[in-house]
Amino acid sequence: MQFFVEISSICLYDLFFHVKPLLRKDPPMQVTCLGATRTVTGSCFLVENERLRFLVDCGMFQGGREIERRNYSLSRHRPHQLSYVLLTHAHIDHCGLLPRLVKEGFRGKILCTEATFDLCRIMLRDSAHIQEMDAEWESRKKLRSGQKPVEPLYTMEDAEACLNYFEPVEPNMDIPLNPDIRFRFRNAGHILGASFLEIFYQERGSEGKIVFSGDIGRENALIVSEKETVEEADYCFIESTYGDRLHKTQEASKEELLEAIREGIKYGEKIIIPAFAVERTQEILLTLHEFLEKGQIPSLPVFLDSPLAISATEIFKQHPDYFNPATARMIIAGKNPFALPNLVYTRTPEESMAINRHKGPGIIISASGMCNAGRIKHHLKHNLWKPGVQIVIIGFQAEGTLGRAIVN
Repeated sequence: MQFFVEISSICLYDLFFHVKPLLRKDPPMQVTCLGATRTVTGSCFLVENERLRFLVDCGMFQGGREIERRNYSLSRHRPHQLSYVLLTHAHIDHCGLLPRLVKEGFRGKILCTEATFDLCRIMLRDSAHIQEMDAEWESRKKLRSGQKPVEPLYTMEDAEACLNYFEPVEPNMDIPLNPDIRFRFRNAGHILGASFLEIFYQERGSEGKIVFSGDIGRENALIVSEKETVEEADYCFIESTYGDRLHKTQEASKEELLEAIREGIKYGEKIIIPAFAVERTQEILLTLHEFLEKGQIPSLPVFLDSPLAISATEIFKQHPDYFNPATARMIIAGKNPFALPNLVYTRTPEESMAINRHKGPGIIISASGMCNAGRIKHHLKHNLWKPGVQIVIIGFQAEGTLGRAIVN
């Protein structure tokens, strides 16, 4: 079976909703899709036989209020009876409900690569902070109208407790879960530490194999090494976020970014880039580094206005073994691929607000990538109405988000 292929949304629907009864013809193995079906976010799959229950990913649903209500439905799947979570990578739509899972009674092991664990430590703490702030804001509104306050989906304390259950493992090693089931992580070429899963199971004297893709990286990734491939499998659960279209080439995407920067410089205005803190931000920094080295843009101020992205960039520097050969060569030569001469890290709210007083062209990289939360909102508020300002959308924008509204 060819694994890494583009799949249309129709094919994906058929795959997800027909594979479950297919597996259940033979009672020992069952797979139930708990998320990332009929929607992009909330990746979560329950895999079980009569001796073992575990999850592949435990991601947060993101988008409008209706879909985000699904984040409160974990308890029905009996978290206290789960032995493992096999985590493909550290994006919130794949790991963001892990603190909630622990809060609901999970006491097993969360297995992932070392780089994924390092990223989850900052991602889950940041997510907990957002949950607490959102609940506090919502509670104020409720209390004013005489209603009960709102409980956060999970707290910082829940996130810290969750991190105690992580156990990093090496990629490309067979890890037994019980006598019947083993798995291994393989490089998915998506973000730092991202993996797809090969799960092997014994069934009536023969071995079967299920593949969970996690998120699949693009060809010629800018930072991480090229994804590995799978020659055969009995069942494949494959993401299809972009399954109904073809990606532009990396060179075409770089050219569009370069054009936006030149337009911003021409008008003397800012270039605003809503960016996911992990991978997309680092790819932008690397691309700007390349533009400067080639003399394609002048050395103008670049504001990295996201404490999470700043922390993630430091983690990237600690894991050069995940880099592709070109980026690794920069490290070996003593170059920092994410450094720029006029790069400004803004950690505090006061430093972030001060960017709005900056006169002349400059590049602002800020979160969140879908524009639904974080500092990007005040940058859009102060600049979106100005004719010469450039807004560069570089990632997927879910239904119900401000980013999707801007794109539309």
